[in-house]
Amino acid sequence: MAAIDERTFIAIKPDGVQRGLVGEIIKRFEKKGFKLVAMKLIHASEDLLREHYIDLKDRPFYDGLVQYMHSGPIVAMVWEGLNVIKTGRMMLGETNPFDSKPGTIRGDFCVQVGKNIIHGSDSVESAETEINLWFTPEELVDYRSCAHEWIYD
Repeated sequence: MAAIDERTFIAIKPDGVQRGLVGEIIKRFEKKGFKLVAMKLIHASEDLLREHYIDLKDRPFYDGLVQYMHSGPIVAMVWEGLNVIKTGRMMLGETNPFDSKPGTIRGDFCVQVGKNIIHGSDSVESAETEINLWFTPEELVDYRSCAHEWIYD
């Protein structure tokens, strides 16, 4: 996959959905020039969430994190674009909102790390794993945006 077609998994967590921030978050990714290739509203099973956060299973907050993510609907998305993983993480802000700069999603909307609104893949490998965990290949829409020529050289 060429760098311009890099994909990342972004999930708006239950607190972001409940607070009505879905449109604002999507708007930020669209305004940046990234292309939405998959999206669904889902009440994720505990099994899915335990698998998603498997790398944190030995951390003391693991069970609480799974319960928090299971507490309400999640908007799961796949975004595509040049350096979308790194740029997306910068747009999200730091995991701890206290460390996030104004202008980032967490810097603008979060107060505590336990309710930090959004998840984003942190590497190409984790993006591929997370996308495959949350979406089937048929759910990923491959298309060329009419704005492509206005975003990329």
